[in-house]
Amino acid sequence: MRKLYLLGISAVVGLAAFGATRSDKTDVARSLEVFNSVVKELQLNYVDTIDIKKSVNTALLYMLNDIDPYTEYYPADDREQLTMISTGEYAGIGCMIGRTDSGTIYFSEPYFNTPSQLAGVKAGDVILSIDGDTVTSSWDTRRASEALRGAAGTKVKVSVRRPFAVDSIVDFVLERAKIKTPSVVYYGTVGPDGKTGYISLSSFTEKAPDEVAAALDDLMRNHGITSLVIDLQGNPGGLLESSVQIASLFVPKGTEIVRTRGRGTLSEKVYKTSRKPVAPDMPLAILIDGGSASSSEILAGSLQDLDRAVIVGERSYGKGLVQTSRQLPYDGLLKLTVAKYYIPSGRLIQAIDYSRRNDDGSVARTPDSLTTVYPTLHGRQVRDGGGITPDVKTEPMKANRLLYNIRRGNYDFDFATAFAAVNPSIAPARDFVITDSIFAEFKRSIDPEKFQYDRACDSVLKSLREAAENEGYMTAEVEERISGLEKLLHHDLDHDLNLNRREIEMFLSDAIVRRYYYQSGGVANSLRYNRALDDALSVLSDPAGYRSILNK
Repeated sequence: MRKLYLLGISAVVGLAAFGATRSDKTDVARSLEVFNSVVKELQLNYVDTIDIKKSVNTALLYMLNDIDPYTEYYPADDREQLTMISTGEYAGIGCMIGRTDSGTIYFSEPYFNTPSQLAGVKAGDVILSIDGDTVTSSWDTRRASEALRGAAGTKVKVSVRRPFAVDSIVDFVLERAKIKTPSVVYYGTVGPDGKTGYISLSSFTEKAPDEVAAALDDLMRNHGITSLVIDLQGNPGGLLESSVQIASLFVPKGTEIVRTRGRGTLSEKVYKTSRKPVAPDMPLAILIDGGSASSSEILAGSLQDLDRAVIVGERSYGKGLVQTSRQLPYDGLLKLTVAKYYIPSGRLIQAIDYSRRNDDGSVARTPDSLTTVYPTLHGRQVRDGGGITPDVKTEPMKANRLLYNIRRGNYDFDFATAFAAVNPSIAPARDFVITDSIFAEFKRSIDPEKFQYDRACDSVLKSLREAAENEGYMTAEVEERISGLEKLLHHDLDHDLNLNRREIEMFLSDAIVRRYYYQSGGVANSLRYNRALDDALSVLSDPAGYRSILNK
């Protein structure tokens, strides 16, 4: 059975120019003939040698991206990416890599119980060579990834420089293996009484329903939970069928969860739950944000439409398009949009209509004023055309240039590398906190002369001074007053870091905890900073309020 993807070549070059309409056979034939002629002329007569394979792949990339960002071509070398999306499995060493602005390639996060972690690779290790090839600043992460991956059972030699170590050069011979990335990264109990279950779901792979079911069963049997939170924040989606199977854990058998509609009148397909639920009445909250898309929106949106769960957090991404895969010559694969999906109320949550573009080719979200109201099962009003709007809205974390530059400059990551080098162990993941001494140490690690960030007060005062000069108001008195304001509002890095301590603590604790407890530990530690979770616990602790939200 072909899988339907909700993410986020033999397709005809030239079709993009015709938008969503079907081109006639003559147009298609002419476009292909022109394209083939251009390729032949370049191959035979261009002054320099051309990598035709690369050029054609680039042309396909731009053509497909002009249609929508989800229709993609995967040549034989890249098919593993699509396999990983659907199965959560791939062959390699099990480690994420990163690249600094200066071009340094480094291991950013080994996965637990994989060849890289078992061999002793650490986050922060700078990659010097792979199988004897020196890794230079001209390399990007894609090239490094391709050099590291390979068939299970084969070996790759990697040399790294380990920061803050006496013997800084470390050599590894890593045997590649089949890497299985779990969809349920972490689950446990939360809340003051420990009777609320929490499941963090990162993707909708083939095995995601079984992983969620197993976590739920353990929480019910061994922890006696009386309510549940499923965290879909940042979950970009995956397989449509997986969202339907997970929904079936909570609603009656035979309940419609989603239907898809393609181009033809006979293309509609309805997806219903096919098994008896295991928690049909348990109070349920679903956490979402702007990174929750496709299958995440099907699960959250269907349970909202059925008045089965309270949706908490921020508005979701708004992806209502369905993709499927088509086999192409030479072992290529085309993932293309074939349908739109509609959740039980009948609404389509797609935020952008890619068939209607502005004159400059850009697209925009559907404004709220043009969306349509639909009723849920109990008559609540919900809207289409812009993602899932939560029933309980969570105040997002504040963002500013200081926090952005800390992340962009890897200050939190580099501090965690230095911290782990001198601290062999830390408290359990859920108990670890950034103490005053750790925070003070982090502040000392930042050189004020090198750390640059935009200061809003400075910018406003500069603009005020320029405006006063340009408009002729810069008298001695005005100059004195502006100078006085500049002194009063003078920025101090230590003050700004203290002002943003909670947000910085979240970055730091995550970076540090993952050095010791990996992905699951990072999620466990993040619960103390999860604002949507706090709001969900407040709702679930008030049965009457919970029922009133759902009009039960």
